[in-house]
Amino acid sequence: MKRVVSVSLGSSTRDHRARVELLGEEFDIERTGVDGKLDAAIARVRELDGTVDAIGLGGIDVYLYAGNRRYALRDGLRLLEAAKTTPVVDGSGLKNTLEREAVLFMRESLGIDLRGKKVLMVSALDRFGMAQALVESGADVLFGDFIFALDLDKPVRDLATFEEMAEKYLPDACKLPFQFFYPTGKKQDQPPEPKYPQYYDEAEIIAGDFHFMRRFMPARLDRKIVLTNTVTQADVDDLRRRGVAMLITTTPDFAGRSFGTNVVEAALVALLGKRWEEIGAGEYEHLLHELHLKPRVINL
Repeated sequence: MKRVVSVSLGSSTRDHRARVELLGEEFDIERTGVDGKLDAAIARVRELDGTVDAIGLGGIDVYLYAGNRRYALRDGLRLLEAAKTTPVVDGSGLKNTLEREAVLFMRESLGIDLRGKKVLMVSALDRFGMAQALVESGADVLFGDFIFALDLDKPVRDLATFEEMAEKYLPDACKLPFQFFYPTGKKQDQPPEPKYPQYYDEAEIIAGDFHFMRRFMPARLDRKIVLTNTVTQADVDDLRRRGVAMLITTTPDFAGRSFGTNVVEAALVALLGKRWEEIGAGEYEHLLHELHLKPRVINL
């Protein structure tokens, strides 16, 4: 049996464990949160190193992407470098494949015409493949990274402009502690504090990282489609109460829960038996098709 563990800077209340079979191989998959404590996460990665088949990093990114540029987060690199033997992934290697496929799935399997649809992309830097796919599908995308991560009311509606702003701000932003612009630990359990509601109100589809999305979420999201990553049953219930029409998670259901992209990527790395840096997008794409992994869709 292969064992995959996601070490998350997120809340330990969101921990989950599942056993699944992938291509005839049994997997023990676990998500364990350290409540925003970076030193505890580093210690946990070191403890797991050499004892599991792959480690995922949750609640933090190592790399952010905009156009052809890749930006490394200081705290993410510290976690990545804590393991010397076991492959460590943050999900970014898979996002360009998995999350592009989710947009294609919306169009072809769900029949959602994205042309002209107003989309609030709360965080494009950590899901640039999804953002590009939405733009390529003809959606009217508002890039909200600077609004929701840096609390700058700078709505960006053009992909080229977004890339220019990322090039300007990110080199310095990546040096900051990750908690400065992303909710970690117990902050993930706190009620949303509605802010910038006009951007939620005008959107027909709200896409991107769930914690960014939830942080400033207004009380009502009537008839909207949410395209996101990891959600718990409590999150699903909350979105239903807010009036969301449909929830689509880019990762499939494993034992009643959608795990993060880092978990799925770690499982694929364990299947391939290679180092993270040795794996190309084509290999991920081939495995995803072989596994028939589909987004999770919940009509609320």
